[in-house]
Amino acid sequence: MPRVARLDTTRLLHHVMIRGIERRSIFNDDEDRENLVERLSILLPKTKIQCYAWVFMPNHAHFLFKSGTSGIRGE
Repeated sequence: MPRVARLDTTRLLHHVMIRGIERRSIFNDDEDRENLVERLSILLPKTKIQCYAWVFMPNHAHFLFKSGTSGIRGE
């Protein structure tokens, strides 16, 4: 059963999780992890979203984001 749509409003904290299909790895190596952090460092300021914390595990990752003035989806 699908989850209920995320409440998307300004300046709200969001726990966001990404997960590999069938519990497969989402990262091949440290370079993959660094690439994701680099992309976030570019994307977050553009969307005015703040990242308070993250954790990477082999098959999933968690993030704590605070949405900007346009919500979590950005503009």
